[in-house]
Order: sequence, then structure tokens, then C-alpha cells
Amino acid sequence: MLEKVLSKNSCAECRFCCSFRRQSLWELPRLPLEFAERYQAGFDGEPVKYIIEENAGMKYAITDLTGKYLTDDPEEEVRCPFLDPSKGCFLPEADKPFECSMWPLRYMEMPDGGQKISLTPTCPAINRVPLDEMKELARGDAGKKIRKYAETHPYIIKDHVQGFEVLE
Repeated sequence: MLEKVLSKNSCAECRFCCSFRRQSLWELPRLPLEFAERYQAGFDGEPVKYIIEENAGMKYAITDLTGKYLTDDPEEEVRCPFLDPSKGCFLPEADKPFECSMWPLRYMEMPDGGQKISLTPTCPAINRVPLDEMKELARGDAGKKIRKYAETHPYIIKDHVQGFEVLE
């Protein structure tokens, strides 16, 4: 979805979006229940735990990483269970979670109740892309895909966070 501004190589080398500090657990992708049923083990064969939540009348799953932290250090990062450290995401492209395919874009609920596509400020690769290009992407096909997916999967809409650049 973001191939116009990010190369697969750039993402594969970085993998920043595939690891989470405790304070960034809210960023974990919200997954259809079918995904959680299909993927009971990570790339290494270890069982994957999920938290089932409900939003907008729909149930969804979130990967439960809380038991994976080894220290109390708030900067400790835990990788996604589907990330093979040497090869990248082991999920087939067709099964890759939608929020992963759209990251570093987020569809966010604004304080006024509207919904907007916003840009995560922490993606190292996207920070090299001019903001005008990102705004154009949000107004174009990528934005249409995000809004359409959110219509049928409203649980992907996250509350706006200060510091996220609104693109539309």
C-alpha cells in the first residue's frame, strides 16, 4: 500500500514497526478473530497469546506481548511473534494484518469526533519522505483503502495521539 513512498527493502532492513515497548502496546495491530484462530503459533513455533476485545460492536484480537518482557525496563522491546529476525515477517502477504500494511499511517478518531489519516512520527524511513508526498498518499488510493477497511473493521480506528501528523 505504501510502495510509492517506502521500498520493501527499507522496511525489511529496519523492522522498527515490528517491536514494541510497553508504552507502545496500544500500537499493536487489531486483528480479525479469524487471524487469531489461524495463527496460533509464531514464526518459531511458540504459541501466540491473544487478548480479545470489543469496539464498535465488533470483537477483535490483539497479540498479547505482556508476558514476553524479561525486565522492568520501560525501554525494553519485544518483537512481534510473526517477525523472523533474520528474514522479516513470516506471514504470507495475503494474511499480513491490515494495520501492518498501512503502518506508519494510522486512522484516528480526532477530538472533534471526525476520523483522519495520521502519520506515526517514529518511523525512521518515512521521516525521509516529504510531508506533501505523504499527504498525497492519504488523499489517494492508500487513503481510500484505509477508509474502506475501517468501514467494515472500525476497531482499527485509534484515538488521536498528540504528535501524530494529520495528513488530510
